[in-house]
Amino acid sequence: MGKIKVKTPLVELDGDEMTRIIWKEIKDRFIHPYLDITLEYYDLGVEYRDKTDDQVTVDSANAIKKHGVGVKCATITPNADRVKEYNLKQEWKSPNGTIRAILDGTVFRKPIIIKNIPAAVNSWKKPIAIGRHAYGDIYRDVEILVDGPGKVELVYTDASGKEKQRLLVNEFKGAGVALAMHNLDESIKSFAKACFTYALSEKISIWFATKDTISKKYHARFRDIFDTMAKEQESAMKAAGITYSYYLIDDAVAQIMKNEGGQLWALMNYDGDVMSDMVASGFGSLGLMTSVLVSPDGKYEYEAAHGTVTRHYRKYQKGETTSTNSVASIFAWTGAIAKRGELDGTPDVVNFAHKLEEAIIETIEGGEMTKDLLSLSTAAKKTELDTFQFMEAVQKRLDAKLK
Repeated sequence: MGKIKVKTPLVELDGDEMTRIIWKEIKDRFIHPYLDITLEYYDLGVEYRDKTDDQVTVDSANAIKKHGVGVKCATITPNADRVKEYNLKQEWKSPNGTIRAILDGTVFRKPIIIKNIPAAVNSWKKPIAIGRHAYGDIYRDVEILVDGPGKVELVYTDASGKEKQRLLVNEFKGAGVALAMHNLDESIKSFAKACFTYALSEKISIWFATKDTISKKYHARFRDIFDTMAKEQESAMKAAGITYSYYLIDDAVAQIMKNEGGQLWALMNYDGDVMSDMVASGFGSLGLMTSVLVSPDGKYEYEAAHGTVTRHYRKYQKGETTSTNSVASIFAWTGAIAKRGELDGTPDVVNFAHKLEEAIIETIEGGEMTKDLLSLSTAAKKTELDTFQFMEAVQKRLDAKLK
């Protein structure tokens, strides 16, 4: 068969370490042989980010703004040890954070369901997508240690310098601690818009959860904005056959444990941080978790939910065999290709992405998998494959599907 034509360029963001090795193998095995595609390439490997003073990250985000869809390999966010290892100019910021800020996007994570890798929670039958508001709250808090008796106050002074509000936080009788958090209406509205955009695109219902019974202004502001957005999107949701529900966060946690899944669970920053890891672990592995950044105006950046797999990269550098799970990285490509085909109105492109996903799932369900999945799988007969053998096995099934 001839190559399938992809009408619009796809923005490709390369990465680091073992995932960079896997990334090239994915392109060589699953992209170039089957698709006539233009990849607008940006090297987000830490050394090139350093060389360009991180301008390449900004350029890649703007390219996604232009073309609408990007696919990203896992990247290093350097600490002091990495600065020394790679002889970098500084500890560059997380490229994910930079891209998220430029696109004003929200990250959604969703597990990949495989029959012989059962969820730890028996009731979970369908993927639970997590939408985390990755701005503000405790992650941008201001904290102080109180070393003795005194008072801590929260003061709001407007732009003209006029004091508008002064609230007593606590009258301390001795040592203690205090913190202040903030958020922005603009950021919350963008988060809500991205959640409804994603839910409508995926045709899944939305749960939103806060603790507005306790936090009657801060958490209640989130609920008010989501409730307003739900009213604005009411007709679109009805057409898509989905619903919006609000829960108190503790009730949502209790309900999710006995729910079959199949919804988007939208959460504030800390709750999303915690619950995304719980859902990932509950469904099996971060290696079986997809991730997509969605902007309020419908731009998409797909990636794996895990890091650069440094330990395996060290083995690879020594010439040793690795058994690295490539599933989430391949699903980043299939997610981006399917979305590209959907936006372009090219169903054959969407169909190819779905067939590749089916080939991956059928390979694992057939008992062929990487080492990390062996202990999780209930398959009667299991075969451990190394990094490249697994992708070869997937390609054989893909070729059979495309005949």
